[in-house]
Order: sequence, then C-alpha cells, then structure tokens
Amino acid sequence: MAADEAAIRTLDLGKRYGTSTALASLTMIVPRGQVFGFLGPNGSGKTTTVKLLLGLAAPTGGEAWVLGMPAGHRQTRRRVGYLPELFRYQAWLCAREVLALHCRLAELPRPSWPEEIDAALATVGLADRGTDRVATFSKGMQQRLGLAVALLGDPELVVLDEPTSALDPVGRHDTRTIIRELRDRGCAVFLNSHLLSEVEQVCDRVAVISRGRMIASGTIEELLGGDTVRLRLGGVDARVRAALERHGIRGEEDGWISVGGVDRESVPDLVAEVVSAGARVYAVEPAHQSLEDRFLALLQSENG
Repeated sequence: MAADEAAIRTLDLGKRYGTSTALASLTMIVPRGQVFGFLGPNGSGKTTTVKLLLGLAAPTGGEAWVLGMPAGHRQTRRRVGYLPELFRYQAWLCAREVLALHCRLAELPRPSWPEEIDAALATVGLADRGTDRVATFSKGMQQRLGLAVALLGDPELVVLDEPTSALDPVGRHDTRTIIRELRDRGCAVFLNSHLLSEVEQVCDRVAVISRGRMIASGTIEELLGGDTVRLRLGGVDARVRAALERHGIRGEEDGWISVGGVDRESVPDLVAEVVSAGARVYAVEPAHQSLEDRFLALLQSENG
C-alpha cells in the first residue's frame, strides 16, 4: 500500500534520546476506514510513536507519512483529530468556549463554528452542558469534552490515547459507538488503550510493541490464531504430545492441556487424532482466547 493510500504508513521509524532507544525500526500501515489498535505496556514506545506521527517530535531514523504527507505537515494536521491521554482545559471556560478555542486553533471557517460545536457536543452526549464551566465537569465528562475536541472539523484520521480510561460503562459504550461511526464514514482511528476488552470489540487490526519494537501485528483473528481448546487427557505419551504439538500447545495447568488455533468445527478432528494416538479423553472445553490473554503471552515470550 502506497503512502498516499494509507492513513498512516511508517518505514523503519525510530527515535533515540541520547543512548536510550524509545522506538526502533517501526514499520506499519494503518489503512483508511479502519480502527487500528496500538498496544503495549507502559514504556513500550506508544506515546513516542504518537508524538512522531503528529509532528510533536522529530525522528532520529526512518520515515512516516500521515494521510499521504510527511508526518507533521501543517496542512495534514488540520485533517487529524487528537485526544491525548493527559489533558486539561481551562476550568473557567464553558464547554462551548473550549470548542470555539479549538475551532480557532484548527483555523476552521468562523461561520461553521456553531454547527461544528453543536454536532460535537451532541455526539459525545454533552448537548445540554455546553454552557457549563469545565470546573463543574466530572472526570468522565471532561473525557467526553476531549473527545468532542478531537471530532471538530470532520477529521480523516482520529488519534485516541486512552479514550475510555475515565469513563463509566455507559461512557465506554458511547465511545465505542462513536468509534464505529467514524470508521463507517471512512475515517481511520488510531487507538491506544490499556482496556484490551474495549480494543477487541472495536478494532479491525492491532499491533503490539514492546521495548520500542513491534512484536506482533494483524487482524484480531490473526493475532488470536483461532480459539483455544482445553483437554483433560489420560495416557499422554510422546505420540499424544506430538499430535497436540502439531496444533500448538499453549499451556498446561491442573491436568488440563490448552491447544490453540482450533476452530469449533475442527474440535472433533482434534479429539479423534489424540484418541488415535492412544490418549483417553475425559473432558473437552472449547474456550475463546481473549486479546488480553494473547497480549500477555506475547509479552512473556518476548521478555523470556
């Protein structure tokens, strides 16, 4: 995919601070019209990547393009919405004044401001709080206001850093709905979140980084590699274990053996194979592997 066909494209993108490597040779593509989850533990390089993509920091190696232009290009910034993880708005301003300020900063045409502000407030559920001061807002309401700021100007790319961290279940549900609506109208969403259950529900593709390096990427289905099946077996010898390993043993605990990459339709074939190898089957328990489980397994494998 060419740089101008993707919402984000990086090639060997890197950032060093003195002798410390914050990001090393990151190569990835974020398609337009998709929700892309960017995952990693604290200190893995996620924030550094966002800063490089938005032009808030300069790379020390590699290249990045955003909406077909080099990262940080002034004209491109107007087409990108951004919700940082940590932000504060002036407590003495009301919500409409905060949004008007950001309309000015984005250089949106002044006649369009009232409509932009009304639409943003309605989308995030603050239509009736537009004239209330930020000082009266709960943390969750401030998070909604920050999301409203990111939606101004009908952006082609929205970068969200922990957008649901301060929200209650209703707020998280509303945010998922907004993210899906953005995708449906062709907007790309680049999503950082520690709430992996949220990521699993909305993301089309994900990438996992650790210690500044990408360690996995793909669709949710590709990353999970199919469902996990737990088997309680007797008579497990070398032949049985070899049959299980052909499918991929993911763990053993309390007499159960977990096998990965098995869809529901192939469970009978797996059982028949281990029986043919000489095992006795006492129980079979299909289970969907969560993104959180896979994420932790990737980090464990990467860190030894």
